[in-house]
Amino acid sequence: MVAAVTHSDVLGLKRPAGELDVSRALMPYRGSWSRREAAHLLRRAGFGGTPGEIARLAAMPFGRAVESVVRFPSTEDLPAPADIYDSRQDVLGLGPGGLRALDPSERRAFFANVRKREVRSMLALRSWWLDRMRKTPAALQEKMTLFFHGHFTTAAIQKGVTPAMAYEQNRLFRSYALGNLRELTRRVSVDPAMLIYLDNARNEKRHPNENYAREMMELFTLGVDQYTEEDVRQAARAWTGWTYNRRLGRAVFVPGRHDDGVKTFLGQTGKFNGDDVVDIVFSRPQCARFIATGLLNFFLYNDPEPQLVEAFAAEIRRHDYDLAPAMATLFASDVFFSGRAYRALVKSPVEFVVGTYRVLGIDRIGVPAQRALAQMGQILFAPPNVAGWPGGENWLTSDTLIARENFVARLVQSEALRPSSWIGEVPMNATQAARTLIATILTGDASPAAASQLGDYLDGAGSEERVRGGAYLTMAMPAYQLA
Repeated sequence: MVAAVTHSDVLGLKRPAGELDVSRALMPYRGSWSRREAAHLLRRAGFGGTPGEIARLAAMPFGRAVESVVRFPSTEDLPAPADIYDSRQDVLGLGPGGLRALDPSERRAFFANVRKREVRSMLALRSWWLDRMRKTPAALQEKMTLFFHGHFTTAAIQKGVTPAMAYEQNRLFRSYALGNLRELTRRVSVDPAMLIYLDNARNEKRHPNENYAREMMELFTLGVDQYTEEDVRQAARAWTGWTYNRRLGRAVFVPGRHDDGVKTFLGQTGKFNGDDVVDIVFSRPQCARFIATGLLNFFLYNDPEPQLVEAFAAEIRRHDYDLAPAMATLFASDVFFSGRAYRALVKSPVEFVVGTYRVLGIDRIGVPAQRALAQMGQILFAPPNVAGWPGGENWLTSDTLIARENFVARLVQSEALRPSSWIGEVPMNATQAARTLIATILTGDASPAAASQLGDYLDGAGSEERVRGGAYLTMAMPAYQLA
């Protein structure tokens, strides 16, 4: 059946206009397969393709192309970050007296030095991750890592979360990129960064802390109005016992801190621990709906229809929360390649920046990109709050659009662009140059009027500088803001 839909707006997340054919939505796509569709898949399952990657994917049969994206190669050979600072070593280096042996001025100097080194380490970690996104042969692995980074939110250098903890959590997300979401939820619940950020490290039977129990249900698994305050209290009791041992540098379970009494949680009764809480939550159909909504918002389009959410949630449950087959179904589906889904998502700042480096062929992302990202409203490892970044049209304001344009203007005029092969090979004929820029940067997604204006600018170009200006104007077109 065909379900009528309306153009709705939920906190800046707008559903595309038109109608959804629910019966066909997750059926295999049978339409055309060309550079346009290949570029669409690479934008959504990664950070956009280079001209060569798009051509190679388009040359494959459709099924093999989707499989090549989902069954990504090993990335074990990619380098780890070079500077991950852990203040624990400096504290241990103070000797038996530790911090207690320092006078007030020495303590201030010690913590000022720690803060300075942590900030420097986070700059290096952000540059490392951005550059990994740019060069990885497994783009979907990094895209899923980015999704989890905004879903299971933690902020570095806050509440004692160190750069080393932030990196280890990043590795955890990557290791479960298309793994089992239930198992990832177990693991992240006792991850040191999460334990500290949401206070579960201070949750013990005499003084239960409800912060993680609440956020785990509201923000990570079920959503609002899906539990009672009593469920929060009982879940908090179940999560007691875990803490972070700074001397060992890892999470530990201390039986004496755990409340092993009987709890009643979401209608079930038993001597539950944290793993039991996860099992009970994931047994509820609402959990799959909540996860399905988040994935569809991130990979398909905003504010997905309830019927589509229900269908994708059923797919997730059918595979027992293993994400690889569920995401393979989505990326090969009729709705994924529908006109309603095409260019229907606003690129996040990270997608915009990494994609720009990739399409221009620039071979390293450095610290200047981080300044641009901050101006655009997204700093990796520093979400605005525990709910993460709101996304959608919230990314686009007058200030952030100017920041995007300024970033592109600086990049197309930078020395880093000089080794880029295709910019230097753009024809100097204005019409041909405009056609090449639009085809390469936008896969042809420009209106006739915009193409004509670009041609007028390039008329009599005769220089690479003019072509660079043309690349900037192409990236200033509306379609470039959209994934």
